[in-house]
Amino acid sequence: MSLFSPLALPNGVVIPNRIAKAAMEENMADGDHAPSAELIALYRAWAEGGAGLIITGNVMVDARAMTGADGVVLEDDRHLDRFRAWADTARAGGGQVWVQINHPGRQMPAGLGQQTLAPSAIALDLGAQSKVFPVPREMTAAEIADVERRFVTSAVLAERAGFAGVEIHAAHGYLLSQFLSPLVNHRTDRWGGSLDNRARLLRDIVRGVRAAVAPGFAVAVKLNSADFQRGGFSPEDARAVVQMLGALGVDLVELSGGSYEAPAMMGSARDRRTLAREAYFLEFAREIADVATMPLMVTGGIRRREVAEQVIESGVAMAGIATALAIEPNLPRNWQRGGSDAPKLRPITWKNKPVASSAHMAAVRYQLVRLSRRRRTAPDVSPLWALVTSQLSAKRSACRYRRWMAARTAAA
Repeated sequence: MSLFSPLALPNGVVIPNRIAKAAMEENMADGDHAPSAELIALYRAWAEGGAGLIITGNVMVDARAMTGADGVVLEDDRHLDRFRAWADTARAGGGQVWVQINHPGRQMPAGLGQQTLAPSAIALDLGAQSKVFPVPREMTAAEIADVERRFVTSAVLAERAGFAGVEIHAAHGYLLSQFLSPLVNHRTDRWGGSLDNRARLLRDIVRGVRAAVAPGFAVAVKLNSADFQRGGFSPEDARAVVQMLGALGVDLVELSGGSYEAPAMMGSARDRRTLAREAYFLEFAREIADVATMPLMVTGGIRRREVAEQVIESGVAMAGIATALAIEPNLPRNWQRGGSDAPKLRPITWKNKPVASSAHMAAVRYQLVRLSRRRRTAPDVSPLWALVTSQLSAKRSACRYRRWMAARTAAA
């Protein structure tokens, strides 16, 4: 087995190689919160780059619940033609293309002006930055059922648009991850308490999606290997959830870790655990692999071919790459030709981990914007400059989003 061996999924679909373009926060929607021309151009670059699997950045299942003001929303068929154009472009290189579907829960910026929902009314703890996110309201049973329905609807629409699968985002502190975490989920009803209860919403969504789409349409889950917070979702919990998913027709589980509070996906833990400099979560994947009945994918920090090969040689099915592919979209083809590219951004050594994480994401998005305009990337961009310009842009986008939501509400 090598990095460029094909991978057959449980549903029979074959991914041409073991390199995945992992999801990143693009925030490049058009004025209707559908895929923009710039977003489609960005995916043309990745399609040409040779990744066997391309997973889109967050696509929101509810326009009222956004991770960012310029996020793409797929909740009805009004703009399905633009999603078809996105799918057609992204799969032009022969890889599988999946839509990552998500709900932010409490991780929605206050500046968007919407009511924030979560399993329990527990605010994010980000120190001085905590005010960026409002205290959420505990969800009602009806709201939980609505979220479940929305995930299923978005998956069906993604299939209609020509995508080959969906990835249900249950990691990084977003809503489904919040339900899984005992630090955030203090409910005493059927969605709280035991891990079986905390995983109920995720299982119900997976069942609903699997029943609503064709057998050849991939259903994947992105799951934290751990929250990296004391008392949070643990590696033992992750093993148990992977076992639960094994009986539900899941085709792949992507293992990552962390949240806005503990951005382990950027290489920073909050529970004093030391993470590897690359392939952060490989150690945890090895511990989970013996109970997994579906292929596993590890994402986090991979930028060198030898590290990606180490992931595959360890028995993990796929190596997910994000930042390195934002810098060099042709990385898979370059590696296959014998290249040794190892793209990286300027290091960020700030002590404030949440702010450093935001700066990293801003620097990544700076590369994505340049790629969408067919310009060379600039990995040496100043993290501070990228963060400041990103925040100014986010404020303008938030104003546009609030006006868009007000118009929707008035027309309803």
